[in-house]
Amino acid sequence: MPGKIDASLNEKLKNIQWGEYRIGDLFHKKTIKGIPKSEENLIENPKGYHVFGQNIYYQYPQKVLNDDKYLTQVEPGKPIIAYTSSTAQIGIISESFYRTGDNGAFQGLFPKFEQCNYNQILFILVAIKRKFIGLGYNDSMAHVMDLYIKLPVCDGKIDFTYMDSFVDELKAQQVDKLKAYLSITGLDNYELTSDEKMALSNFENVTWSKFNLKDLYGLSTRGKRLKSIDRINGELPFVTAGETNEGVSAFIGNKVDIFSKNTITIDMFGSAKFRNYKYGADDHIAVVHTEELSKLSAIFVTTAIHKSSYTGQFSYSRNFYAKDADELNIQLPVKDNDIDNHYMDVLISAIHKLVIKEVVLYVKCKRV
Repeated sequence: MPGKIDASLNEKLKNIQWGEYRIGDLFHKKTIKGIPKSEENLIENPKGYHVFGQNIYYQYPQKVLNDDKYLTQVEPGKPIIAYTSSTAQIGIISESFYRTGDNGAFQGLFPKFEQCNYNQILFILVAIKRKFIGLGYNDSMAHVMDLYIKLPVCDGKIDFTYMDSFVDELKAQQVDKLKAYLSITGLDNYELTSDEKMALSNFENVTWSKFNLKDLYGLSTRGKRLKSIDRINGELPFVTAGETNEGVSAFIGNKVDIFSKNTITIDMFGSAKFRNYKYGADDHIAVVHTEELSKLSAIFVTTAIHKSSYTGQFSYSRNFYAKDADELNIQLPVKDNDIDNHYMDVLISAIHKLVIKEVVLYVKCKRV
């Protein structure tokens, strides 16, 4: 769930002067040509570049080298904003990159203004994102360049200095909040227990078995369509297909079926995500009912589902639905001919600590 801006920063936002600017006057739009699957080289090469998918994230973890004609150059220190007209995903890219797929859905917004750094583009990105709320795969994106956004001004010009300092201050406050959260929850302790060390070291020796999702957790449930235009602002997270904000496209006040926390969603592309909060979902979401599992076991099962469902088999032309979830088979660890829930809990706990260690060290570094 997204956090709120500190009261002092909110006050700064209220006291600043604002001007309206057309996106097309601020950015050049360029359709980013992708690599056809038949030409895509995925062999890792440290001298290469990352491949971005339609979620504006790395499609693959490794850097690769492909034909230069597919490379989009991004100047160091001058990031761009990218969005996909097919899914209404939007994000910031600060490195030269390739994109996967060769349709025309991936758009790059290149700043027209000379003064430009990561903080400033991030501030503008947030302003544009507000215009994208509620948009999805059924909505036209042809009008993006004609949208107007509000930006801070000083002496009749965009106040880039204000944007820069505001984002720096916001980052510092968020680091302080993160540090307090880690301390209160005990997550600042990243030392592995003996059981956790053993779970990691024994991973290669684990016995696995195949299980059917419906046999384990019953019939999956399909969400119901709720068009963007019909959504009422509220507090309930509404899950749709996509990776941005973990698929939460809006917070609604409509009367919809509310799904329990500690469940798993699988979107139309087969992407599985754990939900530790109550939520609504549209008709491109299948809900797997893992309410009775421990939180850590449910997270483990999420990864097992994702590995089986997110294989490239499902797309706009062939969606993943609840019936596909019911037919899905996953691999889980077993002991004494039964699912080893204890191992799943311990392993996920160990992985959490390995991940959180980097976060704790980051916080310490930023607040020195």
